[in-house]
Amino acid sequence: MFSHVFLGANDLQESKRFYDAILGAMGYEPGVIDEKGRCFYFTDSGVFAITKPIDGEPACHGNGTTIGFAAKSPEQADAWHAAGIANGGVTCEDPPGIREGSIGQLYLAYLRDPAGNKLCALHRLPKD
Repeated sequence: MFSHVFLGANDLQESKRFYDAILGAMGYEPGVIDEKGRCFYFTDSGVFAITKPIDGEPACHGNGTTIGFAAKSPEQADAWHAAGIANGGVTCEDPPGIREGSIGQLYLAYLRDPAGNKLCALHRLPKD
């Protein structure tokens, strides 16, 4: 559905360390910085990028906004969460774990990145 997602970053190197760590825990390569100072993470299904806001104003999180990353397992979601905490992220919401929902059981882990953006690692548990 999505071709790309961009998030604002106030300190691109700090944010790159954070995203290299959490996305590396999911098996992705480190981000690539282009000539305009934007950092891109390329995947088969789309692009995730971080950048200083083009208007020159400070980056800030969107109230009610969450960017979700697909985790292959609960263990991968836990590794993603631990890598985020170790690299400048802040835990938010409940601790990583199973949540019951109308679409079945989900294993969720939440973080805020160095700019305050809310992120989630999500693994859909198989139905019994």
